[in-house]
Amino acid sequence: MTRRHHETGRPWEKSCGYSRAVRVGPYAETALCSPCGPDGAVLHPGDVYRQTLACLDLVKEALEGVGMTLADVVKTRIYVADPTHWEESGRAHGEVFSEIRPALGWVYMTGFFAPGITVEVEATAFRQE
Repeated sequence: MTRRHHETGRPWEKSCGYSRAVRVGPYAETALCSPCGPDGAVLHPGDVYRQTLACLDLVKEALEGVGMTLADVVKTRIYVADPTHWEESGRAHGEVFSEIRPALGWVYMTGFFAPGITVEVEATAFRQE
């Protein structure tokens, strides 16, 4: 089976030794995507809704980098720093996945690696080869 990697060049990928997405055969996994720009700066600090959309944009880019689309997503996981903000992240997720409707799980985190980050997202995708 072919193994494909996608990297965005964001600061942590090289220093931490990971790819933004990896596809092996019909399966792909994205890394946990943070709402950060290419330079590592946190986007929309404290805004759960806009940060979730930014994370989902990174998920989309990562999947496209390994030959998949959001339509191939079978499960997403949303990590939130404050569990009372699940509705804000859910609204963003619903806008992106309203027709695709993957399985979804929320995970509560006590914090993230950079101040201002309120949410991170990862996804699993499947496309029959």
